[in-house]
Amino acid sequence: MPIPSSIPSSSEFSTSTRKMDGYGEVCLLGDGFDPSGAVRMREDEYDSRSGSDNIDGALSGDDQDANDEQQPKGKKYHRHTPHQIQELEIFFKECPHPDDKQRSELSRRLCLETKQVKFWFQNRRTQMKTQIERHENAILKQENDKLRAENSVMKDAIANPTCNTCGGPSIPGHLSFEEHHLRIENARLREELHRLYTVTNKFLGWPVSSPFGNQGSSPSSDSCLELSVGRSGIGRSSTVSDSMGLGNGHFGAGPAMPISKPEIGVSGNDIPLDRTIYVDFALAAMNELVEMAQTDAPLWIRSRDGGSRETLNLDEYSRTFPSSAGMKHINWTTEATRDSTMVIINSLALVETLMDANRWAEMFPCLIARATTIDVITSGMCGTRNGALQLMHAELRVLSPLVPVRTLKFLRFCRQHADGLWAVVDVSIGEGSDSNTFLGCRRLPSGCVVEDMPNGFSKVTWVEHTEYDETVIHQLYRQLISSGVGFGSQRWLANLQRQCECLAILMSSTIPTEDPAGISPGGRRSMLKLSQRMVDKFCSGLCSSSLHKWDKLVVGNISEDVKVMARKSINEPGEPPGIVLSAATSVWMPVTQQRLFAFLQDDRLRSEWDILSNSRPMLEMVRISKGQDADNRVSLLRANPMNANESTMFILQETWTDISGSLVVYAPVDTASVSLMMRGGDSAYVSLLPSGFAILPNATNNDKDASMKSGMNSGHDNGCLLTVAFQILVNNLPTAKLTVESVETVNNLIFCTIRKIKTALQVS
Repeated sequence: MPIPSSIPSSSEFSTSTRKMDGYGEVCLLGDGFDPSGAVRMREDEYDSRSGSDNIDGALSGDDQDANDEQQPKGKKYHRHTPHQIQELEIFFKECPHPDDKQRSELSRRLCLETKQVKFWFQNRRTQMKTQIERHENAILKQENDKLRAENSVMKDAIANPTCNTCGGPSIPGHLSFEEHHLRIENARLREELHRLYTVTNKFLGWPVSSPFGNQGSSPSSDSCLELSVGRSGIGRSSTVSDSMGLGNGHFGAGPAMPISKPEIGVSGNDIPLDRTIYVDFALAAMNELVEMAQTDAPLWIRSRDGGSRETLNLDEYSRTFPSSAGMKHINWTTEATRDSTMVIINSLALVETLMDANRWAEMFPCLIARATTIDVITSGMCGTRNGALQLMHAELRVLSPLVPVRTLKFLRFCRQHADGLWAVVDVSIGEGSDSNTFLGCRRLPSGCVVEDMPNGFSKVTWVEHTEYDETVIHQLYRQLISSGVGFGSQRWLANLQRQCECLAILMSSTIPTEDPAGISPGGRRSMLKLSQRMVDKFCSGLCSSSLHKWDKLVVGNISEDVKVMARKSINEPGEPPGIVLSAATSVWMPVTQQRLFAFLQDDRLRSEWDILSNSRPMLEMVRISKGQDADNRVSLLRANPMNANESTMFILQETWTDISGSLVVYAPVDTASVSLMMRGGDSAYVSLLPSGFAILPNATNNDKDASMKSGMNSGHDNGCLLTVAFQILVNNLPTAKLTVESVETVNNLIFCTIRKIKTALQVS
């Protein structure tokens, strides 16, 4: 057992919560999923404990025995500094079992005693071992519950047997003579429907065999569609063999899929003929996704930087999938990438998230502007998502006003290929009666393959394949979008990994009733919910969707690269009444993403760019970590008044960074709202007008930096795209008229902020 840590100080208070109300359960876990299934990573142990509190002469970790309760009372506690903890965590990731020489070097470099370093690593290994054991127990419990559910289904089937001929009860005495003949007539009509389906397939040039099986088969087999046989492309027959798995044969013929909603047809197993095209289209897309997920070179070309991201070889794709490649739009640009990573979520929870439109949108809040389910064609089988097919609508975004929102109408199909191995595929369908009409972009078979790992993680392989109209995208972003940085697989996986890590940390730890910082567990939940709403409002102001209505403004003396929008706020909860103005623009910065983010999120340097702070020093009062990276956090900042006439100003801020980009969002909060939030009150009515920055890496698509990149190995690491956005209340009367002076004021604020950032970073 690890050594008990001392109570954290007010500057190192615990940062984990059991749940985020309205966030954790909705965003990640399916119905009935045990939250203890997430890996028990205790953020309070990582930040304020994490082996940083050691007792002189005491045993810890693997060497501690049961006599630790009788330790002398006079032992002193040693608290490591944040720098020491960060260095120890970095070394632990590389080498969990350092030898004597390495411990001596660490103790010398960090000004610690050798035994302190030894005890820290022992505590850290014990924490990791405990977390893994808890998660394995949770997985076994889920498997036990699953077996119980299957046993219950089989008992019900035995208790209510059915006739193979007519589908009625197997005991004739339970049916009248007339009802028995009606059921036989129904079976005959079903056979007629099978023949009509065969004729339709012949007309469309598809395989002529009925998806319901042979006519002599039982109704149970008639009601299922074997997914092992489909098409790799439109009009191209193929069979998914047992070797279709990712090197292990997992993608063989799987269980059958019911192809209808329960309320359709007499026995609940019929599907309208116009929907059978959707089913067949989804099967073809699933086959293509599986093949693209398990095929390597020459179909995929690995990135030169040695990362896991791969780009599709379009020539090889045309040879492998000639039917799909032949349907591509001639004048559109293609982006196609593949990536894989380990994610702290099990396959069942991730599948439930992807198949629920609301949870899907909350899992990717900065990527999805809106998501809805238009129709559920099939809901799955035996209470699972296996075989589920849905028609969905989504609006995808890049956090920049220079990239329009992508509107998609697509089929989403889910299938379980083996125990712990799932695949979810999306494929666009046309608008209206013309199946070849798409709204500016088309999603070819894309999606993910999820495989459970023994350590409680899942291996997720993501394929993103889209063609789109490039002419609507600003020149500054065209190369970035075509390379897959904006909407590609790497961004989807980076967002998924960050969100799952955040939820696992926030849901795994027991929160004390009151911490030394003066904020209760309820206060933390309130603060996190308010921060989530702040980020949502910030993103909606950058990329207006059909969910958030803004009126676009065109002002003569404002640059076309500045997007100005306005809306009237009348009795909107969480927003001050009046006219709200949103202005945003994107510029290229000749610095790396990491350097720019480090500058913007540092509260000590805030006065160098934040005009509204009036150069007042900032103090971080509260910090709630949302990931193992210390930069992924929610903070409450306080600006101390410079004189007696000034009031105290509070700023709520959320920051995060990963390989796909970085975000810094903040909003001023009044003293009364802070007091309410700290007590755990409802933050839904706290007024917020967020501002902030979004950073995208690898900005190499503008011509003006070509001279800078000459002589360098690669320009990919020497620039980034910065988006600056402000939302300001210009008038507290909703009926007032918006003036040109108000627009010019916000425009000047944007460019003044950009100029201050460049000056501080000494770039032009």
